[in-house]
Amino acid sequence: MFSESKKKRSSEETRGQSNRIGKSTHIKGDVVSEADFRIDGKLEGSVQTSGKIVIGGSGVIIGKVTCANADIEGKFQGELIVSNLLTLKSTAYIEGDVTVSKLSIDPGATFNATCSMKTGIKELNAGEAKKTEKTA
Repeated sequence: MFSESKKKRSSEETRGQSNRIGKSTHIKGDVVSEADFRIDGKLEGSVQTSGKIVIGGSGVIIGKVTCANADIEGKFQGELIVSNLLTLKSTAYIEGDVTVSKLSIDPGATFNATCSMKTGIKELNAGEAKKTEKTA
């Protein structure tokens, strides 16, 4: 019982926190966190977070990213999995495989990716297929 309340408190505390990889920083490896991330430097590897990823104008990620939301101004190359909203600013450059629920692309962004959108549309269509139409 005590460990469950401690986990809940820990999760609530990390929601307000943010991690930052600075402009002059280059990281090779994997990052796992529950908090948000802002990358202004270069990261080669993977990032997994239940929070938001922001790739700044000078930021570069080469690898795999799994997150809830993402705002990209910089460069990304690899596999990007966003469970909610992916926003690409006009300076964004994306290459690779992208899986999202919602996508927003500003004019000027470069999006050279295979994109798969996972939404509730299939569920709605499946429900409608069960209904039969009756004519008079």
